[in-house]
Amino acid sequence: MSVQIWTYVIVAISFAIYIGIAIWSRAGSTKEFYVAGGGVSPLANGMATAADWMSAASFISMAGIISFMGYDGAVYLMGWTGGYVLLALLLAPYLRKFGKFTVPDFIGDRYYSKTARTVAVLCALIVSFTYVAGQMRGVGVVFSRFLEVDINTGVIIGMIIVLFYAVLGGMKGITYTQVAQYCVLIFAFMVPAIFISIQMTGNPVPQLGMGDTLADGSGTYLLDKLNGLSRELGFAEYTDGTKSMIDVFAITLALMVGTAGLPHVIVRFFTVPRVKDARKSAGLALLFIAILYTTAPAVSVFARTNLIETVSDKEYTAMPEWFTNWETTGLLIFTDKNNDGRIQYLADEKANELRIDNDIMVLANPEIAQLPNWVIALVAAGGLAAALSTAAGLLLVISTSVAHDLIKKQIRPDISDKTELWIARASATGAVVVAGYFGIHPPGFVAAVVALAFGLAAASFFPAIILGIFYKRMNKEGAITGMVVGIVLMLFYMMKFKFDMFGGGTQDDWWFGISPEGFGMVAMIVNFIVSLLVSRFTAPPPEDVQEIVEHIRIPSGAGEAASH
Repeated sequence: MSVQIWTYVIVAISFAIYIGIAIWSRAGSTKEFYVAGGGVSPLANGMATAADWMSAASFISMAGIISFMGYDGAVYLMGWTGGYVLLALLLAPYLRKFGKFTVPDFIGDRYYSKTARTVAVLCALIVSFTYVAGQMRGVGVVFSRFLEVDINTGVIIGMIIVLFYAVLGGMKGITYTQVAQYCVLIFAFMVPAIFISIQMTGNPVPQLGMGDTLADGSGTYLLDKLNGLSRELGFAEYTDGTKSMIDVFAITLALMVGTAGLPHVIVRFFTVPRVKDARKSAGLALLFIAILYTTAPAVSVFARTNLIETVSDKEYTAMPEWFTNWETTGLLIFTDKNNDGRIQYLADEKANELRIDNDIMVLANPEIAQLPNWVIALVAAGGLAAALSTAAGLLLVISTSVAHDLIKKQIRPDISDKTELWIARASATGAVVVAGYFGIHPPGFVAAVVALAFGLAAASFFPAIILGIFYKRMNKEGAITGMVVGIVLMLFYMMKFKFDMFGGGTQDDWWFGISPEGFGMVAMIVNFIVSLLVSRFTAPPPEDVQEIVEHIRIPSGAGEAASH
């Protein structure tokens, strides 16, 4: 069967499973809609968290960005992995014990203020919409190539699917759908990686194959070969970094602390019955995430090596079918500048004739390596599973922020459970439409958009959450001022250097030499300083709030606390 028919079959089966699960587990109450009734097992929650966490950025874009950036791309790997550890160990158990299932709910109660809750809702919406734009773009990329529709149509199809199971099932439907999506995405990522590792090095373990010698018996190490190919084309050696140390540190830290402030991941720890289960599911999720994250650098090396060997200085007319298929999507562009009919793929921008979108590397990898058609189709299904699972989690955060934190807690506290559920579903529908618009008009490739969302979460939520747990003197004035200053500063820097607003600016104009992706670190530090200074010169929080802060840090009695 052709790749397209295989793709239709595998994607149709996976979508049927997702929709079937959504119908089976549809939410009947707000508790089921928001936190799946609080009865999910640690194993299921670990898999769902891993799927929620590993978005299109992890599946499609991360290996692609490492392919082109080489050593510099490791910042994404370190930041996102370290961030999850930080979230699991430092925040999740305490937030779970506090008993509030949204970040704005925690901030509203901890800082005893409707204003604090409103600011947190606005921050959650900004972070979630920025993040979900990257997911919808990922869905569009997959559909445009494998179902041979344009990217915009692909985004619309993805919107309809997400809308169906997110709006119908809420957190209950999303959780069990994400368990299925994790199985699909991890299988889809690992199968081609194992195939190609055996093909290139004879080693069936991709993580080891990346550092092994080539299977041709030459005794040359794969990474040495890739470094040589990169040098010949004028690129920096794959294993050498070109970014400044300050920018590497800033991006890594921004991604780490941004992870710890991501509302759609935090809410997952409320779907299990006890605090002990929250810790267990955090550990299991880390294990499930590590399978993909330790394989991504190997996939990057395999894809980059195969790409250079396939296209560099080769006759355009002799290019395999995958090349022309990706050309039709507009994500791979060949311009014959010297009219010799050969592809000059070079680091020199003036002489380079090939433009490749970072986001196609993982998806095109099995095709470049000439793997069986069913493997190529499987990767498409995996990419969709990754993008849709995270998009659903984010849409739930958006609908919860509007229905629970804004309407129920502030505007209309007397509304019934049924009305609140209706509002949550209506706001999820509106969010899908906005997310689709951003997917059709994205501000960059998937990983870049997602990195900005992490920067926004770092700049706004992280200081308020960490100080709220570990510093009982922290008051509402400090938290509100810090969040507002942090997110405004981050938005300004993004707009100026990413979207050329406020006079724009080049890389040479970056403050402290830090890129927009890493600026979340600076905005976060400013947030911390402002929060602490303002709280120092204003009244301390009430005694009962300080007692709550003391209580959530005491491990004993965790079982009883979970029941509150």
